[in-house]
Amino acid sequence: MSQTAALRLRQAIARTEDATRERIPIGRRPEEADDLLGTFATDGALGFDPFPFLRAIHDAGSRAVVIGQVAGIMHGSTELTGDLDLLWDGSPHEAQALRDALAMCGCTELPDLARSQVAYQVTGASGDLCTPKLRWGALDVTSCLTTAETTCDPAGFTIRYAALDDLIRMRRALGRPKDLRRADELARIGTDSV
Repeated sequence: MSQTAALRLRQAIARTEDATRERIPIGRRPEEADDLLGTFATDGALGFDPFPFLRAIHDAGSRAVVIGQVAGIMHGSTELTGDLDLLWDGSPHEAQALRDALAMCGCTELPDLARSQVAYQVTGASGDLCTPKLRWGALDVTSCLTTAETTCDPAGFTIRYAALDDLIRMRRALGRPKDLRRADELARIGTDSV
């Protein structure tokens, strides 16, 4: 199993740390991100480190899939982010694995995992936990769970993330300016790798 995607993410987190080192908090939470710049322009980028939570997801036996801009970065996108969004199947077994992972990472108020989309916050990261019941325009994202790619982090754990074509479809289905821009970037990356 390749480490390339995990290494890309590690490099992006280092760039995020460098880019935000002198930034003063402005009180803007990731859920208040605008549709153009995304969460990198919020306080979510300050101290953003998804790796402890990604490790906990692995250790808890969760099959959650990284989506959003973190998945984009893992495919080669150059835009930085300040949140970690995940897609999971909504099953009771997976809900328990996610609760365990959240608790391992300092989440004191466990989110209501009966909802199709719910925000979470752990030490170093926040974002949305989404199930296929969440509306993605006309797109059914259920297959994204089975077509996910995997990468092995150098620290010895596996990360599942959305396949490139699935991520491009998800971005286009959402249709916000940042999603369309990032979908175009990912499409160029896919073309360049052929």
